[in-house]
Amino acid sequence: MKSIIKAFAVAALVAAPLASFAQSSQPVTRAQVREELVQLEKAGYNPNDWLNYPANIQHAEAIVAQQNSNNTAYGAGTSSTSQSGK
Repeated sequence: MKSIIKAFAVAALVAAPLASFAQSSQPVTRAQVREELVQLEKAGYNPNDWLNYPANIQHAEAIVAQQNSNNTAYGAGTSSTSQSGK
């Protein structure tokens, strides 16, 4: 019986630090949620289209993710030009 109590105590001590990291990220504000919804709607998501719900939001999220990954590039844009001397 004492070994069960010891095992339970050890398991509780091991699990305690894991529970403290559960809220490591900052909470999302209302403005951030509204901004994300506007981005999804611009990408083609219609919140009133509940018949195609899983597919239409996943498609819009993929489009937004691609747009966001394209906006985080470093260096000169692809439309830049250069010239050399005579």
